[in-house]
Amino acid sequence: MTLKFVVMSDLHLMPQGELSMTLDTGARLEQAIDAVIERYGDADFCILAGDLADMGQPAAYEYLKTIIARMPIPVHITLGNHDRRPAFLDVFGADFADAETGKVDKVIDIKGYRIIMLDSSEPGRVDGVLEDDQIDWLHARLAEALDRPVIVVLHHNANALHIRSDDIRLLEPDAFIGALKTHPDIRQVIAGHVHITSTATWRGLPFTTLAGGHYSVSFVVDEPEAAIRRIDGPGQMAVVIGTPDRTTVLFDDFIDGNTSFGIIEGPRVHKTAAAA
Repeated sequence: MTLKFVVMSDLHLMPQGELSMTLDTGARLEQAIDAVIERYGDADFCILAGDLADMGQPAAYEYLKTIIARMPIPVHITLGNHDRRPAFLDVFGADFADAETGKVDKVIDIKGYRIIMLDSSEPGRVDGVLEDDQIDWLHARLAEALDRPVIVVLHHNANALHIRSDDIRLLEPDAFIGALKTHPDIRQVIAGHVHITSTATWRGLPFTTLAGGHYSVSFVVDEPEAAIRRIDGPGQMAVVIGTPDRTTVLFDDFIDGNTSFGIIEGPRVHKTAAAA
């Protein structure tokens, strides 16, 4: 069995008809869903990994609920620093909060994998926070799944990226890393938040960020005070493929700004150099 799921992050929805940083984020999410309908209707589910609403407005969550109603696959949700948990729960339902942690944490067991979603948002803070009871919850959920690979999805990246946004990551990651290290097969830790694509190995664990659906940013490596540019593309989601022996993360730029100059159709035919 092959696991396939989509991760979207940083939607930054405003109430319908309003813009965020000059961008119509509702229209961008509609484009993302169009891409799922066209290319990933066979996926097992989609995760929305936080910063759902740009300012945490109830009307933005109502708008989100309306837009994702046409998603052809199940949708699972956690929160980011732009979200407001009480407003989200009022719109989507109190049962989205885990009974033990009170945050929007969740486990999905499917096709031989365990997917763990963590709510790293904390009121009044831009950086990420995992509270002690969440770390205890994570330890327990990992201990239950020692016989299968695990993928963790949360909003905030834990690893430093050597760029300006490093001061808003999960700034106290030791307990999180310690929990992850109790499991023998952490396949990926996937985050959004930083509005860029990255991959890393840190403390023996694999980390990934996706650019998400809002604006992207330029960066200068190891120059945290350097000015950055906000740019309107790409609009990006991640597509995760999981088999027993490997886990692959692909990045689909559903908004890319590129000019198409040809289409390759039909099966690829491999030829030897002599035959060619």
